[in-house]
Amino acid sequence: MKIAKEVKTGLLAIFSILLLIYGYSFLKGSDLFSKERTFYVSYNNVAGLAVSAPVTINGYAIGQVENIDFENKKGSLLVTFKLKKDFEFSKNSIVRIYSTSVIGGNALAIIPTIDKNNVAKSGDTLKGEIEQGILESLTSGLKPLENRIYKTLSGLDTLLYNFNSVLNDDTKNNLKDAIASLNKTMKSFEGVSSDLNSLLIENKPKLDSTFSYLKTTTSNLASFSDSLSQVNIKAMASNLESTLESFDALMKKIDQGEGSIGKLLNDEKLYDNLEAASKELEELLRDLKENPKRYLHISVFGKKAKEYKPKVTEKK
Repeated sequence: MKIAKEVKTGLLAIFSILLLIYGYSFLKGSDLFSKERTFYVSYNNVAGLAVSAPVTINGYAIGQVENIDFENKKGSLLVTFKLKKDFEFSKNSIVRIYSTSVIGGNALAIIPTIDKNNVAKSGDTLKGEIEQGILESLTSGLKPLENRIYKTLSGLDTLLYNFNSVLNDDTKNNLKDAIASLNKTMKSFEGVSSDLNSLLIENKPKLDSTFSYLKTTTSNLASFSDSLSQVNIKAMASNLESTLESFDALMKKIDQGEGSIGKLLNDEKLYDNLEAASKELEELLRDLKENPKRYLHISVFGKKAKEYKPKVTEKK
């Protein structure tokens, strides 16, 4: 017997819906196939208790809070919680709100009373209480924050007062003048910027040619650097060093009186002789100029030359 496609589709849809319901219940923390018991407890103040908070007995989690809602118009709150374990306790047991930690929040703790003749059943409403000091701890935790807020507000009030005292009429006028001056400066800057842009646009060809020349100069400088790097500087330095050594040796020889230049520079007698010869030559040239007949005699007809008689200078 073949099953129609419509039947298969319907069964698949029903299975998908059931799976969706089960998954949703599982994510909420409830199991459809487990035997859960539901209980209720009334409070005037739940002290920050939240849905899905754990329910414990002697510190062991056996359930969780299912719902929190107003019980009546007076503001009482009805907490609904479910238990997954079959631990039996009496209706006289107390459900206490306690704090797990500062960060962990609050939870429910069942303080069980064992009475087999009065066992609590699913749907019963139990007695509730709040752990002593939990509200005080919340208040004490908020008090430092309150003090900080008060100090912050006081400081802010002082700051505003000082600001108002500083921001008097003169200061306001000065601020207005400063803002006006700043606006003028910005306008001037805009004008300068526009002028600079126009200047750059007008001189763009010149700038391009300048940069091209600079590029050419840079390339020439690079080629010159390459050529300079190829010069054998070491050989030049060695040649220069040898030349300096030769010159130094020559200067030593001159200083020691070797050679003509050395003798001329170091022999004082030779220097004196040269000086005396120079003076005698000077006197000879002067005498030749003043008395040429003493040294030159020209005879056309073969006459004998007359003897040279020096001039006698009269003594006064």
